[in-house]
Amino acid sequence: MNQTHITDAKVERIDRHTVKLCWEPAHKNPTVSIYNGAHALERKIPATDCPSGCLEISENEPHIRYYYRLEDDNGYSLMAAERRVYLEGAVNFRDIGGYLTQDGRRVRWGKVFRSDGLSRLTDHDHRLMKNMGIRRIIDFRTPAEIESSPDRLPADGSMSHVNLAVTHGTIDFVEALKRLKKGDSTWLTPDFMVNGYVNNIDQFAHVWGSVINQVAISDGDPVLFHCTGGKDRTGTCAALILLALGVPEETVVDDHQLSNIYIADLLPAVYASIASYGVDPDLVFPYLTAPRDCILAVLDHISEKYGSASDYLATKAGVSRDTQESLKKKMLI
Repeated sequence: MNQTHITDAKVERIDRHTVKLCWEPAHKNPTVSIYNGAHALERKIPATDCPSGCLEISENEPHIRYYYRLEDDNGYSLMAAERRVYLEGAVNFRDIGGYLTQDGRRVRWGKVFRSDGLSRLTDHDHRLMKNMGIRRIIDFRTPAEIESSPDRLPADGSMSHVNLAVTHGTIDFVEALKRLKKGDSTWLTPDFMVNGYVNNIDQFAHVWGSVINQVAISDGDPVLFHCTGGKDRTGTCAALILLALGVPEETVVDDHQLSNIYIADLLPAVYASIASYGVDPDLVFPYLTAPRDCILAVLDHISEKYGSASDYLATKAGVSRDTQESLKKKMLI
């Protein structure tokens, strides 16, 4: 039986200036409205005669993040965007929008972004982020990490920096790197990463609650949070926001695992450096990636100790039920 309306859409990058927009079911021929980073209407493209359910679109302005609104002949509309934001100075920068919730709504695009370290941002990146409306940066790194690699933000002060430090495990990234350079990997026990994830749920609930409260009461400007790799502390915060919005756990896990795809190109050089310290790179593998068992442990821990993510946020993280409802009203369509 044919679907009566568009059920999903995805954007895939082909090259620097071209993306492929695909929708389901493929037999639909929607009208595609293209928006820039400020969501101002750019132009419309009738997607006629696209039997494959895909349309290639040229994006000629490198400092603009584009969003696509598909409207079918039944008047049903759906927003889509490229999840990864390609920056010159960060590899794990992405939008958590577009996910389908258990009650059939979707997370708004362009409202919450997550990233790895921002110390290598370029002027191009600054311009793109400004056009995306990003004005506030929340940094989960420790003071030592920030001192070692401070965020490179615009000199005009257009982006504020807020530090909400979270230590993953008993040592931070700077100390871990120092030990590895000395050939010491004894601290990296088999349960180091899992314990770090679970402990962060209990120990830093106030941090996650602060971020979620800010998103819920913000005046509409997008929020960006990050750590060093953009996978563990950042991944935990993103997971809690998605859970609070009613996104299914399997989707939350899949979002967490995207870090492994986006950082993959960096790992060979990192492993070579680790090996030069006399340390077996295989021992460090979990520390440099986003282990699936870690996010699964977080989900199990929240369920077993608090009952649900909503209960955890209300009783431990300081996010009231009313604020959680405000978050949904702001973030879901």
